[in-house]
Amino acid sequence: MSMKRSTPVTADKPDRLARAMIENDPHLEPYSEALVHRLSMAAEAEKKISSGFAGLSDCARGHEYFGLHRTPDGWVLREWAPNASAIFLIGDMTGWECRSDFMLERVSDDGTWEIRLPEHSMAHGDLYRFFVKWPGGEGDRIPVYARRVVQDPQTLIFNAQVWEPPTPYRWQYQSPCMDEWPLLIYEAHVGMAQEEERIGTYREFIDTVLPHIVSLGYNTLQLMAIQEHPYYGSFGYHVSSFFAASSRFGTPDDLKALIDAAHGAGLRVVMDIVHSHAVANEVEGLGRFDGTRCQYFHDGPRGVHPAWGSLCFNYGKEQVLRFLLSNCRFWLEEYRFDGFRFDGITSMLYLDHGLGKAFTSYDDYFNANVDEDALVYLSLANRVIHEIRPDAVTIAEDISGMPGLAVSRERGGTGFDFRLAMGVPDYWIRLVKDYRDEDWPLGQLWYELNNRRHDEKSISYAESHDQALVGDQTLMFRLAGPAMYEHMTADDPDIKIDRAMALHKMIRLITMTTAGHGYQTFMGNEFGHPEWIDFPRPGNNWSYHYARRQWSLVDAPHLKYRFLCDFDRDMIALGKKCRLFEDPWPRLLHENSQDKVIAFKRAGLVFVFNFHPTASYTDYGIYAPAGKYSLILDSDSPAYGGHGRLVPGQEQFTLPAPDGKPESGILMLYLPTRTAIVLAHEPHRSEQATNCP
Repeated sequence: MSMKRSTPVTADKPDRLARAMIENDPHLEPYSEALVHRLSMAAEAEKKISSGFAGLSDCARGHEYFGLHRTPDGWVLREWAPNASAIFLIGDMTGWECRSDFMLERVSDDGTWEIRLPEHSMAHGDLYRFFVKWPGGEGDRIPVYARRVVQDPQTLIFNAQVWEPPTPYRWQYQSPCMDEWPLLIYEAHVGMAQEEERIGTYREFIDTVLPHIVSLGYNTLQLMAIQEHPYYGSFGYHVSSFFAASSRFGTPDDLKALIDAAHGAGLRVVMDIVHSHAVANEVEGLGRFDGTRCQYFHDGPRGVHPAWGSLCFNYGKEQVLRFLLSNCRFWLEEYRFDGFRFDGITSMLYLDHGLGKAFTSYDDYFNANVDEDALVYLSLANRVIHEIRPDAVTIAEDISGMPGLAVSRERGGTGFDFRLAMGVPDYWIRLVKDYRDEDWPLGQLWYELNNRRHDEKSISYAESHDQALVGDQTLMFRLAGPAMYEHMTADDPDIKIDRAMALHKMIRLITMTTAGHGYQTFMGNEFGHPEWIDFPRPGNNWSYHYARRQWSLVDAPHLKYRFLCDFDRDMIALGKKCRLFEDPWPRLLHENSQDKVIAFKRAGLVFVFNFHPTASYTDYGIYAPAGKYSLILDSDSPAYGGHGRLVPGQEQFTLPAPDGKPESGILMLYLPTRTAIVLAHEPHRSEQATNCP
């Protein structure tokens, strides 16, 4: 699958781009004026914030101006704080006192402050912060553009830290070529990526998790919780310092080493970036940095997220746009990330944050509830990212289905490369929780698995990290329940575990093989990690027991977890070897909800699933292209903890179809209960053969 992009059509006018959108989706015709308006807003915003710069990407260099930087004469430190009346640099270099010789000077009418210091004033490892005064108040603040923020283990106080090691990190590897692969994403959290009850590190991740990801065949590592966040239990989603890599897991050089090692192993590295909101903390975060609530955020109720208690950015302000665009550029260039998964886009796009809302009409995308400034920001962010790294990947996390989100800018869209098929994991949880196995509606399941926009690329996944957070369970644990504690040994034929493992494999296989352009799993879910995720908090007495991954489970030969892991590995290998995602749409061959059987074809393969909890079928007829079929994957294989009811590599020919057409046939199959099979097709006559033998 090619990721190459055409040259931007900068001469296109908003009306022409809107027409391109409507050509992609005729249902947008009644909203043509709204489309033109939004495209005009984006063009005007780009022109406005780029004024005085060489272009949009050039204006995304705020991190090169603001923050702490070494100069030939020493140091320079700049900050934007328009409401401040005085700013002092305090820290190790001042004895944590406000001193006149460490007082910043206001150097512009827009509120830029600056201090220049001789080289001996600061040194690598020094701690520092600001003491800011404003009309009617004052307080300590962490510099907004700080690139290193650390927490004192005794006092728990956060401070910025000078990070100027004598020897800068030396990169060893280039990013892998991103033009040929589909996205096969392994999502991971560094802190919980180890088995001991503590926080893991970037360096440990290199040694323990990277080899596992490579062995499974995934080609993209997606890292969560990278931006600094004061509360570990926020899962990294309440960011305080947007330019600082979380120091919980190690140093900036440690993170660079992880990304470098991943590149060396052939993995792309995508960052889970949070620009949808910010932590409400005022000392550690951006809240009331200069004494006002509206410096970076909306004032009043609109500036506070009602469900998350966090602060909502004002995407209509030039300074906020430059700040966030600069943040995109920083992570691409400083740490060599290969792209971003943008978190919480639904929350950004709607004034009600999409809370409890069902998006049932196109009117929902073009009414007064839409924050068009946020849509403009996302368009500009994609423009900057792809100008800096044409091969970078951007992924939108949006549940609303906003049209055009993953359509290129050249076609009038927002410019994301992919969108997550967020409805798929939600549907699996509803199915498992609310339906008996014998009542699964396969027609509805097929619809949900394939419910995506034809003009956009999408990535499917069977379960998300959210569904395993405290209060919920991993999919495997929900299927198996407490039986996982006692019946996961390989020689224990427990009926509950047997059901759970069979469905776990089938759910993953049908999710990947119906996915549009990529597939994603969360760390540990590939082998059915038990229980849930729960970070240290007062409610669990600050325990790390559930904030870890028990890799010993999958490594133990006497346990069943290895069977699920081996199936996941072979499933991914099949998708790559057979070039599954080059054929973007599966075609339904058979669906019978009473029998609980569904079959479809894709990329020269035929996939057959018998979800029935008790019925196995002999000589089950399915219409399929005529020819010979070979069994190349069987979820019931003993190698995957199954019962071995099928003959490995079995071959069979289609029977003539009643319609008499030579290209049509009937497959007569033995379908054991709760089993999925994959058949490679060798067509008759001159039909094109499958890519997968």
